[in-house]
Amino acid sequence: MSQTRILALVGSLRAASINRQLAEAAAQTAPSGVEVSIYEGLGDIPFYNEDLDVEGRVPAAAVALREAVAAADALLLFVPEYNGTIPAALKNVIDWASRPYGVGAIKGTPAAVISASISSNAAKWAHADTVKALGIAGAVVVEEATVHFGTIGQRFAEAVPSQDAEAIAELAGAVRELVERTARIAA
Repeated sequence: MSQTRILALVGSLRAASINRQLAEAAAQTAPSGVEVSIYEGLGDIPFYNEDLDVEGRVPAAAVALREAVAAADALLLFVPEYNGTIPAALKNVIDWASRPYGVGAIKGTPAAVISASISSNAAKWAHADTVKALGIAGAVVVEEATVHFGTIGQRFAEAVPSQDAEAIAELAGAVRELVERTARIAA
């Protein structure tokens, strides 16, 4: 595989979110031959509705998402925990990318989940729900590339993730594991 394209999907829509900063830091850790790009516009995608998912009526934002997912070799999802579960915007991405069911853009795509939360639980419930949704949608979940960040309010209060050596090492390990699994699947 000459160039590996990883699409990062950030569940928090807030521009300055720690999950966004983790995605940016992960992109910086990408080894040579790997591109990690953060998908913009998750908040522009309407909630999945089968009435909209018909030829000629699919919203442009959903078409763009499906095309981006189909063009990616792997997905890296950054998941905060909202009320103990996956944020609606990220679940919506999985719903759009999985349709038509069984042949959607996400089918067979390696995917890893990085979770982060202000709680000490480190968004593990949201992580589990995301893994479940990805698996049912047809993605190949790479659990070995999992990283959980807890108490992020305190952990990153003085230094953003890109300045935290431990966070960088964990993110680099996750990206490396995802790339290795992606190469094995493609072979």
